[in-house]
Amino acid sequence: SSQSRGLFAFLLMLLEWTKPGLSNPLRPICDLRVLKHFIEEARDAEAAMLACKEGRGLAEPVTVPQTKVDFNVWERKTALEQAQEVQSGLWLLNQAIGSLRTSVTNTALHSHIDNSLRNIFSIGQVLRSLNIQEYTPPAGGVAGGEETWRVSSASELLQVHVNFLRGKVHLLLSNAPICHQGSS
Repeated sequence: SSQSRGLFAFLLMLLEWTKPGLSNPLRPICDLRVLKHFIEEARDAEAAMLACKEGRGLAEPVTVPQTKVDFNVWERKTALEQAQEVQSGLWLLNQAIGSLRTSVTNTALHSHIDNSLRNIFSIGQVLRSLNIQEYTPPAGGVAGGEETWRVSSASELLQVHVNFLRGKVHLLLSNAPICHQGSS
């Protein structure tokens, strides 16, 4: 299918940028087209869920990251605080989408959900290439605070996924210090 050819081409691009197996550290992935690809696939998953009659409600509400961005607050955060917020949000999305996988029986939706989980992992790799630390959840998971909320439907969850990528992940990647070295 054209989707798998596109994914294969994209993975080749990603491998070219990261050069696995070489002794030098991961090359920073600063090209936002990588994120754009993940956003498009998240939108596809959301559209597929909306079109499907099955799996609308979740067995129980799940905690997801807050997607609204108050730019004044965001700009006042340190790069580390921004990175931790994005990483914890990705961790929450991974947990929530993983739990969605078990409540859906439609195989077409399974492939979209699996793709979303792979993409969250890949975004983690992109962040690692930018020297952004991985998130280690506190014992007992993420403390639900002002940066989280709960959703009870699959379509809401996938909409949060799209909006989180379009918002906070995009802001973090587009302003990554390593991508702006030497361009002053």
